[in-house]
Amino acid sequence: MADTKREIERKYEGPAADGDTRMPDLTGVPGVTGVVDKGIAELDATYYDTSDQRLAAASLTLRRRTGGNDAGWHLKFPVSEGVRDEIRVPLSDNVPHAVASLVRSRVLDAELVPLVRLRSARDVRHLVDDSGALLAEVSLDRVRADRPGGAEPTAAWTEIEVELADDGDPAFLDKVEKKLRKAGLKRSASPSKLAKALDATGGRAGEPAPPKEPVTAGDHVLAYLRAQYDAIVELDPAVRRDLPDSVHSMRVATRRMRSTFRSYRKILDRAVTDPIGDELKWLAGELGADRDREVLTERITESLGRLPRTLLAGPVRTRLRTWSNVRRSGSRRRLIAVLDGKRYLALLIALDALVADPPLRKAAGGDPGKVIAKAVREDFEKVSGLVGQALDLPPGTDRDHAMHEARKKAKRTRYAAEAAAPALGGPAAGLVKSMKSLQGLLGDHQDSVMTREALREVAVLAQAAGESSFTYGVLYGREEQRAAAAEAALPGAWEKIEGQTAV
Repeated sequence: MADTKREIERKYEGPAADGDTRMPDLTGVPGVTGVVDKGIAELDATYYDTSDQRLAAASLTLRRRTGGNDAGWHLKFPVSEGVRDEIRVPLSDNVPHAVASLVRSRVLDAELVPLVRLRSARDVRHLVDDSGALLAEVSLDRVRADRPGGAEPTAAWTEIEVELADDGDPAFLDKVEKKLRKAGLKRSASPSKLAKALDATGGRAGEPAPPKEPVTAGDHVLAYLRAQYDAIVELDPAVRRDLPDSVHSMRVATRRMRSTFRSYRKILDRAVTDPIGDELKWLAGELGADRDREVLTERITESLGRLPRTLLAGPVRTRLRTWSNVRRSGSRRRLIAVLDGKRYLALLIALDALVADPPLRKAAGGDPGKVIAKAVREDFEKVSGLVGQALDLPPGTDRDHAMHEARKKAKRTRYAAEAAAPALGGPAAGLVKSMKSLQGLLGDHQDSVMTREALREVAVLAQAAGESSFTYGVLYGREEQRAAAAEAALPGAWEKIEGQTAV
């Protein structure tokens, strides 16, 4: 069973060349009425990573630690400077699945191996207020770092770590820091003990070359693709942890990447990208199993909130919750199984290979002002044709379908323009804004179509249970009105877009 703890801490070092830092007197820190000596703990931690240090490159740390009051496996994710989420799993001999799965998108099929061993004598003090409540823990750590197998070189240093108490005010750390600075201490130059150990023992892998400034059409497209791949990799553990909006954001990244393959098919070899695009479509579908129903539930709930009580008949909210949650737990288990599966791992490996060695065609070396602009214009022309088709059709199923297709193409054009914006500047940025507006209008129409289908489904369930279906009929009628309003607004919105758009 894994536990998560938000860790807010700062590390300090002294000026002495021999690293002989001492614990300063902390009784004068504002708000502190007691400094409690908690004794010395002997800690022994082995840090794991791939041989090429993929976790370290992403500022992730994975360790197995004994000693102290939190022995076990610890996986730390950076949140912001000085803030990390620590996943804790009980002690075991091998890397537990609960943490290995959270780094799978980084590690891929590589093996996690011992990287460095840190043994620390930790002298701990608790800073408490007048009620005895913990404000922060201050520890003086005397650290020894060794490479695996006891091979030289080794390193040793002393540092002070200040960790804020759970739910504490981060501003309190500034008060502690003021006291530490007066004692001659300064912020540590290394972000973590692991980083310092790797630097001190010569164990740090070579830094990747910084990305070059995009010049060619291919450069700009690849920069956009790499951003989407990075998003997928970074969001993988967030999806596994069920963090807010993580599933939706990961789904969007897969769509952006797949759309880029299609829009810039003259830059990227389709023999390579088409099969990957098919797998991205599969992944987006798996990610969307819950999301689509969640969006519909939010829309219906919002509409219910606007209805007068006189129009509410039967246990409508309870029925809606039951409908919404009926497959939630099962689909959640299915999604985790997908992320743990071989097919998803194969997709990640293919994406990693693609961004490392992209399948560029001849046009990739061309002028972005010509090659990229032409691709964006072609996408826009497709949107134009579909919008015109929708406007020519009478209200009904065919028009609903045409508007939905126009929405999908508007989204694709928006993503193509996003990739083009660094090269084309204002015109592409303007097109992104226009397509986002059009996508919103057409999306509201499509949501109305889907909501009416959902209302029919819920009404049938309610009737089968002997409940009134009156309210669902009222909501259905209101959704028809919303769809009609979107259809009526489309001609004017499109005319405005056509008049402003030029790439």
